[in-house]
Amino acid sequence: MGDSTGEGYPDDGESPVHEVTLPPFRIDATTVTNEAFARFVNATGYVTTAEREGFSAVFHLAFTGDPRDVLGRSPQTPWWLGVRGATWRTPEGPGSGIGRRSHHPVVHVSYDDALAYCAWARTRLPTEAEWEYAARGGLAGARFPWGEELVPDGSHRCNVWQGDFPTTNTLDDGFATTAPAKHYEPNGFGLYQSVGNVWEWCADWFSPTYYADSPAADPRGPEEGSTRVMRGGSYLCHDSYCHRYRVSARSSSPPDSTAGNLGFRCVADVPADPAAGPVTGPSPAVMPDRTPSGSCDRDSCDRCG
Repeated sequence: MGDSTGEGYPDDGESPVHEVTLPPFRIDATTVTNEAFARFVNATGYVTTAEREGFSAVFHLAFTGDPRDVLGRSPQTPWWLGVRGATWRTPEGPGSGIGRRSHHPVVHVSYDDALAYCAWARTRLPTEAEWEYAARGGLAGARFPWGEELVPDGSHRCNVWQGDFPTTNTLDDGFATTAPAKHYEPNGFGLYQSVGNVWEWCADWFSPTYYADSPAADPRGPEEGSTRVMRGGSYLCHDSYCHRYRVSARSSSPPDSTAGNLGFRCVADVPADPAAGPVTGPSPAVMPDRTPSGSCDRDSCDRCG
């Protein structure tokens, strides 16, 4: 684990590089999608943090609604707007929707929302170590899940910002906000978009000094803290401002945080029952695809785009 290229931010605590060992685990191939989260909500009646609080953070260029719904801006990051009515169902606020984004990652979900979904799905959030191991796809020490170059041979491999952040997005990769969860090629372990698109909650409390004395066997983060680990970067990351779409990059946020670029994926322990399909080989087992039968896998259509 850790930053082997020397590109990490000192305050993020990406060093020292260190080896860890992990017990077998299973992990979702994609982040949880709007369609999957809707099934959870329909089954349980769950109300998310953003829905209870009445607002969430929306990137300023994504907001096209009534200015009266803007409750304020973040002083340190004024490109984030506090928008009344922004939720997982209405990602850009009132008037927006997810009808054409069923296979996109669910966003505006807090750490607590992610835990509630995991409890329903009989899964859990990955530890930071599990997340990084799976995200690397077998490429130890590489900058990205596919290698070292961000755009190898001119081919976009993830959904991040192109242009002049935060004012001009040239949309070279085709997306202003989220992309479908399966839009790009998976890594060597079969995971889609482990970098870019949306930040992913991890189970651990965050500490910038944790790597200095973390255990080598199955590290699970500090015993306490004020923020939870987020991994992977998002569609807003750009090397001029937030070069955190590298596999080793770390960030964190308070557990009740919600935003239009924050989601999660699930893991599960490997059951003792051999009939359940134990892991073989060095890679984590990818959990079965949760796309309902009859749904298409196209990246852009009326149902999935």
